[in-house]
Amino acid sequence: MIPAVDNPEHKTIDSITMTKPDNDFQSGFPLVRGRRNRLHPGRRMMVAEHRLSLSDFIAPLFVTEGKEVKEPIASMPDYFRLSPDLAVRQAAMLHELGIPAVLLFVKVPEAKKDNEGTEALNENGLIQTVVKRMKEAVPGLVLMTDVALDPYSSYGHDGIVRDGEIVNDETVDVLARMAVSHARAGADYVAPSDMMDGRIGEIRRALEANGLYNTGILAYSAKYASGFYGPFRDALDSKPGFGDKKSYQMDPANVAEAVKEAQMDEAEGADMVMVKPGLPYLDVVRAVKKQVQVPVAVYNVSGEYAMIKAAAEKGLLDEDQAVMESLLAFKRAGADVIATYWAEKAARLLEQTK
Repeated sequence: MIPAVDNPEHKTIDSITMTKPDNDFQSGFPLVRGRRNRLHPGRRMMVAEHRLSLSDFIAPLFVTEGKEVKEPIASMPDYFRLSPDLAVRQAAMLHELGIPAVLLFVKVPEAKKDNEGTEALNENGLIQTVVKRMKEAVPGLVLMTDVALDPYSSYGHDGIVRDGEIVNDETVDVLARMAVSHARAGADYVAPSDMMDGRIGEIRRALEANGLYNTGILAYSAKYASGFYGPFRDALDSKPGFGDKKSYQMDPANVAEAVKEAQMDEAEGADMVMVKPGLPYLDVVRAVKKQVQVPVAVYNVSGEYAMIKAAAEKGLLDEDQAVMESLLAFKRAGADVIATYWAEKAARLLEQTK
């Protein structure tokens, strides 16, 4: 036992000497103890500052031609390219889990690619067909469609190429017509991911002119020229055939530019804005959230997915914990919705915690 010390600057509690009075500690310890609220799960849940819910998630789906086709994507373990019939089935399952939305991408056969986006405007094309079938089978599901030319381009770029340059205004014209085609098929939101200047305003005008005023626009406002897209480009066979995408996608060094792009898209009629990628750009999510009045989405991209998968397969981390921690980081940064390949897994993990 520690003996009491006879000193007015000390006090004794049950023969344990406290070397300073409580009010000499600026933190308030021991009267204030942060660990009290962390003592057990009930307390932690009650005081949690941010929470994940099923309504946060958008589930990306990759669609390919055929029937009963389920093609593994080597760089994205446990993720697949699905034929329309299986994509509809997958969408129905996600909706049943409580996930509110899917974001559709298509892998276009090489024979249907050109430099003008011809197949993108085919009213009976793959994405138009899938949207119609999904809307009929799962009417309550929110359908979002990718609007960009790279899956349809013989060059693998997001725009029309003229003399080695990705031209802006011609591309915007095709994107607007593409968006109208998707909306007519039943898309709830069109999601332009191309980063051409002025395309949100042109798409909004085209939708209005065609009476499609209820179709939302999810704008990829701050899409960076990132090294984290590799697995996605494998999934859709959409690698650029020459050069890179730095003349239209954003410089990873810039934040103020991202805010400006988001504000411009909001002014042009975007109903939501997006930051892509996610984890390396949490500061951008926060900066954009502070400056716009529309919901902010973030895309938890394929490279982020693949990193966790690879580390988990090597036993370097717990996959479930890393997934939920990553998704919570987006909410903490200010994201309202999260497009993520982990949507199904996260939904099942959240169900387990009820």
